[in-house]
Amino acid sequence: MMGDSMLNHILSAYYIPNYILVPESEAKKPPCVPSCPVLVFINSKSGGQLGGNLLSTYRSVLNTNQVFDLGETKPDKVLHQIYATLGSLKQRGDGFASAIESSLRIIVAGGDGTAGWLLGVISDLKLPHPPPVATVPLGTGNNLPFSFGWGKKNPGTDRQSVFSFLEQVKNATEMKIDSWHIIMRMRAPKEGSCDPIGPLELPHSLHAFHRISQTDKLGMDGYHSFRGGFWNYFSMGMDAQVSYAFHSERKLHPEKFRNQLINQGTYIKLGCTQGWMFGSLFRPSPTNIAQIAKVKVMRKQGQWEDLKIPRSIGSIVCLNLPSFSGGFNPWGTPYRKKFLDRGLTPPFVDDGLIEIVGFRNVLHGLVLLAPNGHGTRLAQANAVRFEFKKGAANHTFMRIDGEPWKQPLPADDETVVVEISHFGQVCMLATPLCRSRSMHDPSSPTACYNEDNNSSDEGDSPDDLEEKRKFGAADSFKFPDEFDISYLS
Repeated sequence: MMGDSMLNHILSAYYIPNYILVPESEAKKPPCVPSCPVLVFINSKSGGQLGGNLLSTYRSVLNTNQVFDLGETKPDKVLHQIYATLGSLKQRGDGFASAIESSLRIIVAGGDGTAGWLLGVISDLKLPHPPPVATVPLGTGNNLPFSFGWGKKNPGTDRQSVFSFLEQVKNATEMKIDSWHIIMRMRAPKEGSCDPIGPLELPHSLHAFHRISQTDKLGMDGYHSFRGGFWNYFSMGMDAQVSYAFHSERKLHPEKFRNQLINQGTYIKLGCTQGWMFGSLFRPSPTNIAQIAKVKVMRKQGQWEDLKIPRSIGSIVCLNLPSFSGGFNPWGTPYRKKFLDRGLTPPFVDDGLIEIVGFRNVLHGLVLLAPNGHGTRLAQANAVRFEFKKGAANHTFMRIDGEPWKQPLPADDETVVVEISHFGQVCMLATPLCRSRSMHDPSSPTACYNEDNNSSDEGDSPDDLEEKRKFGAADSFKFPDEFDISYLS
């Protein structure tokens, strides 16, 4: 076992003193500058009892004031205050504060929804030196942690597990990933509403989707508008419907969702009972994507073109990272020659392109279990646009980074438009097991192409530009004070 002096020496690498964390504290500086100062944000309601246990362990090994319970403290307030303090200290010539700011790293423990919340806050605050983020997998899917080598199984919460994770954070490398802006507009219908509906309540729980103020000039007369962002995926159709059912069940009966394996089993069961197991095996589903939406993509700036969606496709995924539904990669590793013939490129996470993949039904999704399995590769694009009109369905289901909602569709002749476009980047921390690939690092551990020939595939307006500019500059990701974070993944 390590002695107390050795342990204190190791932990000093991560320690941040109170005079930086607590306003008007006495300026007591440690004898040396920490090599890897960290701020730790934990969703104490994630992972059953794991979140609370992890919170206690981190507070026992670090300065209690650098470990935050997201159920009690909002990250936007924390980061705004700390960076304001750092800025003030730097102006007074405090070299210690300057060193902290330049080497600060963030740890966030929770599901994909919690991790996305932190990434959104960092984007919003426009920090002078945005800190890179490491993610602890406490959710069900854990696609974000898995994409960067942090695993997908819930972690240990003992001191040794925390020491090991901190060491990984110190040795991790920084990796930029694309951020994606999403905007949804609909004209106020003559009857009913087209506002998104979260499981059991209105969509304040959909943290990346906040209504634009009706006094905002972007809230065009007669229109309702929502905007937000995501880092992993946007999906629509059968997978989002299953996710919506899962979240609804979890909110009604939280006591049944205390174990990751049980949660995953419930998810699979819901997939089999939502009518998607055998739909479209012999005929198109009545709610296939092509029937309810017209899809357009922008491959070059300012040039929209129609994207043909096969009538069998019941679910569509716009994918930024190589992990979806618990670690699967719907894009796969394609056959090189066919890939190049179609004008596609390797799926990098920082190239300003998003991969668009389709699935027919749950059985089609099971091909991801097979070696080299993948969905139907539809396109890569700089932007994607969905136009919904009165048609075959009165609603569909959507989700971003694990957070689902039910989306009513027009009952009259008006149109609901969802548009996705590239908007900047954030910085993640990656371990040597990282599955994501950077276009700037040819040695990134993901193969570009599969040489096996078994693969089978089937201009912004000024208002839009202004809306994208405002994303990341407004309080897009600020939760209401009464918000219950147990609703997050």
